[in-house]
Amino acid sequence: MVGRVWEEKEVKVPASEAWKLYGSLQLGKLVKEALPNVVSKIEVVQGDGSAGTVLQVVLPPGTAGLTSYKEKVRTEVMEKEGKREECVVRASIEYELKEEAAGNAALVSIEPLVAVMQLAADYLTRNYTTTTTTTD
Repeated sequence: MVGRVWEEKEVKVPASEAWKLYGSLQLGKLVKEALPNVVSKIEVVQGDGSAGTVLQVVLPPGTAGLTSYKEKVRTEVMEKEGKREECVVRASIEYELKEEAAGNAALVSIEPLVAVMQLAADYLTRNYTTTTTTTD
């Protein structure tokens, strides 16, 4: 069984700024620091943070179910039409389950990724300095 879950988030920074975070290992560091109750360690299995990177995510002790898992999350950062200072981030998780485990598909959740997307959006918005100037 093959499946996919995804979510989109509008962010009030240019796509190029958002990609600086999403296309690097900086996002993993931010998650580990800001969400220690969700992730205790993130190790790079393959890649440099850009497209195709595979991560080993280690969950905090006492987390029900899995203790760690590998993930390859696809992230797209798209310019928002007509708005240079805004973008849309779409993240998706694609998974494949053996037929005998198909009943476990309900365990695949986008919610932790949504929390990461919100954290990233807040970080980007807080740390981005607009390049446009206004005159009164």
